[in-house]
Amino acid sequence: MITSLLAQFSADSGPAVHVAPAGVLHLGGLTITNSILYGWICLIVIIIFMIAVAHRVTVKPKSGIVQFVEAGVEFISRMVENNFDDKSKGRKYVPFFVTLFFFILLNNWLGLLPGVGEAFRSGDTPLLRAFTADLNGTLAAGLVTMIYVYASSIRESGGFLKYLRHFFIGSPLNPLYLIIGLLEILTDLTRLFSLSLRLFLNITIGEIVIAVFSYLGHVVAPLTALPFTMIEMFVGALQAYIFTVLSLMYLAIAVNHSHDEAEIEAGIEESLTERKEAETMKLRPGEA
Repeated sequence: MITSLLAQFSADSGPAVHVAPAGVLHLGGLTITNSILYGWICLIVIIIFMIAVAHRVTVKPKSGIVQFVEAGVEFISRMVENNFDDKSKGRKYVPFFVTLFFFILLNNWLGLLPGVGEAFRSGDTPLLRAFTADLNGTLAAGLVTMIYVYASSIRESGGFLKYLRHFFIGSPLNPLYLIIGLLEILTDLTRLFSLSLRLFLNITIGEIVIAVFSYLGHVVAPLTALPFTMIEMFVGALQAYIFTVLSLMYLAIAVNHSHDEAEIEAGIEESLTERKEAETMKLRPGEA
């Protein structure tokens, strides 16, 4: 993303801005784009980094990068648990959301490294491009996330039909409730695109801003781009948090709704049982 000084020296027609990914490799009939290639590189780096951190974790808190990761894990874990009425259910989903947060966060930050963008080229095509600056990449992340959210919601609700029931505030036989429920389902289906577009646009716009100020700086490009790079580090962390917390809320709403319905049904059954017992006591001979 940060253009190298040599590329800046030769730039005379304006900053190079690429919104769409470009193919750099061909495997069989598949075209591997620069964003997919860098996404694979980032995935390997993230896995090695996390394994190294896991081996350094001890009972006694450590400083440095290990403390940063532990703080992030603790923060996301508490957030996940606190969004579920039943804390035990929330704990089941902690690994997924912690993984999701760090995957997006580190991909966003690795996309800010010098050399990602115009510095390395294959012909006229940039060799590396940030994975989260590609709409295909964010759509893939959003699709995997929403499939997990829907599958978990259906399982926690006790079936597909019971899951659909939480979209309707009343009986679907009522035309008004039916329309409202259908609109809720339609809105729910757009969540994939809202998650993906929000992440893609924020990262891409930041990439463009850094490219523009790198070009304007020419010889001192690192200095002119540095403030915006620092801002983008914050934006990358914020977008990782927003993506994670929205996905979490989508799941928590469905799970908590099914939990509330189960409590209501249990309360009704308990009330009916008490009423039957009271009526039985009245019918017994010799009872007042």
